[in-house]
Amino acid sequence: MNNFLDKIANLRETPLGSFVPVMIALVAIWIYFGINEPIFLSPRNFYYLFMQSAVVGTLAVGVTMVLLLGDIDLSIGAVAGVCAATLAVLTTNMGLYAPYAIIISLLFGAFLGCIMGAIIAYVKIPSFVVTLAGLLGFQGLMMKILGINGAINVRDPIIRSISTTTLPTTIGMVLAIIGVVLFGYLIIRNRSIRSKKNLENETNLVSAVKFLFFSILMIGATILLNLYKGVPILILILLALTFLLGWISTSTSYGRSIFAVGGNAESARRVGISIEFIKISAFGIVGFMAAVGGLIGASRYASVSFNAFAGGPLLLEAIGAAVIGGTSLFGGRGSVWNAILGALVIGSLGNGLDLSGARAADKLMFSGAILLIAVTLDAVSRKK
Repeated sequence: MNNFLDKIANLRETPLGSFVPVMIALVAIWIYFGINEPIFLSPRNFYYLFMQSAVVGTLAVGVTMVLLLGDIDLSIGAVAGVCAATLAVLTTNMGLYAPYAIIISLLFGAFLGCIMGAIIAYVKIPSFVVTLAGLLGFQGLMMKILGINGAINVRDPIIRSISTTTLPTTIGMVLAIIGVVLFGYLIIRNRSIRSKKNLENETNLVSAVKFLFFSILMIGATILLNLYKGVPILILILLALTFLLGWISTSTSYGRSIFAVGGNAESARRVGISIEFIKISAFGIVGFMAAVGGLIGASRYASVSFNAFAGGPLLLEAIGAAVIGGTSLFGGRGSVWNAILGALVIGSLGNGLDLSGARAADKLMFSGAILLIAVTLDAVSRKK
């Protein structure tokens, strides 16, 4: 068993190691349920699988920014619920124009994240304690906002259109091809920049495998979605935000500072990096992404309730997706793109078990086992 874990840990240290394990897990899940439940691979099921994974994926992408620092945010589900409840009150109860309500809820989420980040950065309280307090406090705040009924329906057509609008098949395919071309250009550009600066480059094989996998996933997913309703707008929103955070975390000095702080905070401080600014801004980003997740959830469910956000497994699924995607709980290693793959792993497992007639207890046990394996591999890899 130890030899097997060592081999996997060694794989995770290679250039492809950040996403190979999650890619293999995702393909294995799809093959298994595709054989046992043929409806699993149908375009209709894949459409709803992507829709169901959107909220978890959004939160997972956001929390990755904090995990890269070696911190954690246990309040993301509650923050998403508070922002969704705020959105519902502003549009349904107060009749505020939806775009204004959306902007207010997104800024509110970023504000809540910055407040917790400031406490962590300046008071030096561990993020686990601060965000656990935030989890409890924001759950109570959500209940206060929702009122005595505990739920508010969201009927605003602009908000509902976020989850109900799909692209025409031609436009969806064109955007997928553009995305593939752009991804290839970024790989070539990154290799060129690193070569000019005499930095170590990944091998041609690694770049080719990354491009091939991304191309197959993008084109294949677009074809399947077009066979049913088309590419949902909310998927484009998630991909656009992930692209932005991916670019920030890997191609800017701010992103390099995040990895530096996560790798060794004291060394980062000594070279002039503001630890306080990095932490506050990272938690602000998580709060903003939690608010986006709340917006997507309110649009999908056409209502906001406590159980949909703060009372269910949303928090654990989001953190689990990031870890399954290869982000280290110890900081300094991870990718926002892999967090989406982790969300698809959790979503695919839950979807397949639902089709198989599994009980909720079985789903929780399987998800817990996969998360434990991912954390174990991360710990073994870090130790080596």
